[in-house]
Amino acid sequence: MSNYDQLAKDILSRVGGPKNVNSVFHCVTRLRFKLKDESVAKTEELKNMPGVITVMQSGGQYQVVIGNEVPDVYKAVVKAGNLSAEGQVDENDADSGPKGNLFNRFVDMISGVFTPVLGLLAATGMIKGFTAMFVSLGWITNTEGTYALLNAIGDCLFYFFPIFLGYTAIKKFGGSPFLGMAIGASLVYPTLAGIRAGEPLYTLFAGTLFESPIRIEFLGIPVILMDYASSVIPIIIATFFAVKIERFFKKVMPKVVSNFLVPFCTLLVIVPLTFLLIGPIATWAGQLLGAFTSSIYGLSPVLTGLVIGGLWQVFVLFGLHWGLVPLVFVNLATLGYDSILALSFAASFAQIGAVLAVMLKTKSQKLKTLGAPAFISGIFGVTEPAIYGVTLPLKKPFIMSCIAGGIGGGILGLVGTKGYIIGGLGVFGYPSYVSPTEGMNSVFYWTVAATIIAFILGFILTYVVGFKDPVEKTAAPAPVLDPNPNNRYEIVSPMAGEVVELKEINDVTFAGEHMGKGIAIRPVSGRVVSPITGVVQTVYRTKHAIGLVSDDGVEMLIHIGQDTVQLKGQHFTAHVKDGDRVNAGDLIMEFDLQAIKDAGYETITPIIIANTSNYLDVVTTKIASVNEKDKLLTVLG
Repeated sequence: MSNYDQLAKDILSRVGGPKNVNSVFHCVTRLRFKLKDESVAKTEELKNMPGVITVMQSGGQYQVVIGNEVPDVYKAVVKAGNLSAEGQVDENDADSGPKGNLFNRFVDMISGVFTPVLGLLAATGMIKGFTAMFVSLGWITNTEGTYALLNAIGDCLFYFFPIFLGYTAIKKFGGSPFLGMAIGASLVYPTLAGIRAGEPLYTLFAGTLFESPIRIEFLGIPVILMDYASSVIPIIIATFFAVKIERFFKKVMPKVVSNFLVPFCTLLVIVPLTFLLIGPIATWAGQLLGAFTSSIYGLSPVLTGLVIGGLWQVFVLFGLHWGLVPLVFVNLATLGYDSILALSFAASFAQIGAVLAVMLKTKSQKLKTLGAPAFISGIFGVTEPAIYGVTLPLKKPFIMSCIAGGIGGGILGLVGTKGYIIGGLGVFGYPSYVSPTEGMNSVFYWTVAATIIAFILGFILTYVVGFKDPVEKTAAPAPVLDPNPNNRYEIVSPMAGEVVELKEINDVTFAGEHMGKGIAIRPVSGRVVSPITGVVQTVYRTKHAIGLVSDDGVEMLIHIGQDTVQLKGQHFTAHVKDGDRVNAGDLIMEFDLQAIKDAGYETITPIIIANTSNYLDVVTTKIASVNEKDKLLTVLG
């Protein structure tokens, strides 16, 4: 693919235009949008676009899977939409982030905090892992300068992790980045770290799980000095509260002195508060969390490995793997190793084994073409092209790869595999499992063996079980009789009210016809009836929009009001669900018109022909007002 600019424009137009984008950033293979209104995005069109592998909606994000070229596409999207290169929400819009359930908001927060540093984290982790491997092979010793310098490069990020997370976390929460870095730097300040080695003045909570020696006081209040190097939870919580404090001082400080007095006052409040309260509580919580995950692993490492290894690719599909990220960092900081993420290591090898089997068995040139780059990416741990482009559409290969990944995970649990760093993916991940004290021990070699076994099993299971090869679909499609030989499709009005042209709507997505041609109605009652005879495609979870498709193939979107997605379904009552058949004039939705107006929302309702590009034109009614079931639109084929 060479024309990233055109691809970027096509993607932006189908997510509702730049005005519908709150923020956008990218990971290894995906553009991750946070949209103001996901209902206006043309998901099916995006999925079918050349250059797009698929689309996922998870964790409060609208994820467009691109593959290995995502950095270049991301740059083109930022340029085409004149978006922020950091992909962050404006401070004033920071609270307009994900409005989904608590887990979705947690996933969105974790991914937003850790995604910007994952590449650097993998790079430094690989350097540290290779250094340990070189020592184990006898190529260098741990007493020479080469080792010291390589170890410093490999360990610097993780040791000073609170500083880096201070930057990413406070940006995620809508605060000033350098303020977050200053909070993180205070947590790992060398002088305070040195004080921890001195004799304590006295001990708090003696004889309990929370026994803490006190070496310094702040204004007479005992300070529990924790080891915050490599920690993650204290700085995330501290920056969350720092944003609230910073906003307070911005409101009360005169503009002329706010540039330095706001950070001055914020730091004087949040840093002592972090050392006195937030840090100790967060550290204890992290230690308990680490002990809890270790106890679950201890009950049955093999069963845990079977579950995590078998379901890991499913977790990745839905973004659920982000929920395990904090546990991994807590384990590394408190135990010095992690056994949870390690159980997923064989899953990517099982996936590429399945892809190789598909490549060798299929007669489809398209699958072979997709499979080659997906296999190469998978070797290095990037499995999204393999999943979305090859195994998941074929179903059985994906299931076989999960089975093979589960068996690999069970072996990893059986031998007690531990990850000592967050390093590279795929074959670059091997150094992460080299013990800093024992080098490449028997567990390391069993870890390598588990990945090879998972790869072989993924290949054999997929090859033997097989799949429905697209090439087998050789029968010519049956001719479709046109039920409307005149190619005119009449659409009736779904509601009563004043007719308004789309260009008059104060929303560039609809006014610019980015969603398709159509018309709008300013309703006089809270009823919506079906404008066609056909099937309900989608009733959005917030009930503010509904998609339908007629028996003639005309796809429609009825979007009740403007920005009413923010009501989260309040004041709306759906009378149909996805997949229901409806006749023209059937009641499909009711809404409290006055309550929506009282909440401050515009009720003007666009009625859009979503697949306008399939037709010659869409002709709108010329009358000023309509009743339910009056002629509204004519679609010309």
